[in-house]
Amino acid sequence: MRIDFSGLESTAAPWADELFNGFSTPPSFSIPDTTDFDGFQKKTVQMVKPAKGTTTLAFIFKHGVIVAADSRASMGGYIFVKSVPRHALQPRAERCTSKRKIIEINPYMLGTMAGGAADCQFWLRNLGTKCRSHELANKRRISVTGASKLLANTLYSYRGMGLSVGTMVAGWDEKGPHLYYVDSEGGRLEGTKFSVGSGSPYAYGVLDSGYDYDMTIEEAAALARGAIYHATFRDAASGGVASVYYVGPNGWKKLSGDDVGELHYKYFPVEPAPVEEEMIDVPVA
Repeated sequence: MRIDFSGLESTAAPWADELFNGFSTPPSFSIPDTTDFDGFQKKTVQMVKPAKGTTTLAFIFKHGVIVAADSRASMGGYIFVKSVPRHALQPRAERCTSKRKIIEINPYMLGTMAGGAADCQFWLRNLGTKCRSHELANKRRISVTGASKLLANTLYSYRGMGLSVGTMVAGWDEKGPHLYYVDSEGGRLEGTKFSVGSGSPYAYGVLDSGYDYDMTIEEAAALARGAIYHATFRDAASGGVASVYYVGPNGWKKLSGDDVGELHYKYFPVEPAPVEEEMIDVPVA
């Protein structure tokens, strides 16, 4: 007995083989011809690494920690500004939908973003989950020192792999206010005053001239707001909304978010020019 297989023959169009040719083949790529692969990797990262810009700052004073930042997102010569109003009745500063560069790690700790937006957001939120896990396991909040060390150790394990992170971890724990700077190479510094980003030289100028440890919360917020504004005035990669946060014994609180375009007229008010001679209409006789 002979079985008829004629009905099982392929009826695909003749062009199908050409269209799907190679789809089932596993992808392949050539390895760079170099003896120093680590050096090649570093040069490649620097070649494709876009220039970025921002202004963030934080400082410790008598009543806690002040953290402030702008909201402009940029990459090289491109500046991303998105000011489409969410609601016409909202204030202008609240309608701006630019990037938020201050991330809440937990109710008593904040982190700032400078560098790659994706890198900073991911690792700061990853730090938030680790801090929460520590709190659940030990029945107490993690210290700011411990949180900054966790972040530094994590970033150190990824050094040389293209991460771009320059962040500040600020918060209040059982020992009072603390402020740390952490970068993508695993560096970690404790201090009382930091500014990170392309606008930081201008912000440092304002901070150094107006800083006083015994300031009130209102005076400290005004100093931070002015430092961010003057940095955005001089640095093209910084701008948008100047956000100011305060971290105290009861946790963090957002104090203000002001459009730097409107702040300009606060620091440099427009004075009406005197009119020397006013022209009037002379009635025709």
